[in-house]
Amino acid sequence: MLPNNHKISIAIVDDHPIVIQGFRSLLENNPLYEIAGCFTTGQGFMTFLQQQRVDIVLLDITLPDGNGVHFCREIDELYPEIIIVALSNLNERSIISQMFSNGAKGYLLKNLSAKELLDALNTVLEGKTVMSLEVKEILQQPDLNTLQPVPELTKREKQILQLLAEGQKSAAIAEALFISPLTVKTHRATLLHKFQVNNIVTLINRARETGLI
Repeated sequence: MLPNNHKISIAIVDDHPIVIQGFRSLLENNPLYEIAGCFTTGQGFMTFLQQQRVDIVLLDITLPDGNGVHFCREIDELYPEIIIVALSNLNERSIISQMFSNGAKGYLLKNLSAKELLDALNTVLEGKTVMSLEVKEILQQPDLNTLQPVPELTKREKQILQLLAEGQKSAAIAEALFISPLTVKTHRATLLHKFQVNNIVTLINRARETGLI
């Protein structure tokens, strides 16, 4: 818990300006909080932290310059006093678990109400973890991923998977491997299908869990 005379400084990191504006409007008129800054990239926030103090960061998972899971770990290692709360539309078990493993104190889905957000902030300020009801239900379910076989990948698929994990975009991958962007797109779709996931962030996390990258 922060001192009573301390106005709580909050940063919002999300790649959608409309989302940022929505959550900013929920918080900026509250006398307990002040908005330290809003950022559309993880690196922009990391640069900001070199000079400014933040008490809480609302951190999205999917960012244009990297994976929120990795930024979560970096923030926790460099600035352990910052309370990290994931704020995402992603509800995959592996991502939720990794965010908590990497130092997050909360995981909220973006469809939460204003009251739910304020209640969640009060909870993490008391030193407790917080998560949306749907997130709790997901974590309470058996982990079926451990029962799924490791996908068999071709050499090309492994190359593309590694480059995706490094944050490369389709155009850069196509240039590096001397193939067309359409071919990269086809391989991406195949990888998603083989891992039974629906986005690249979950794909990369699942590949790491199975030791393929």
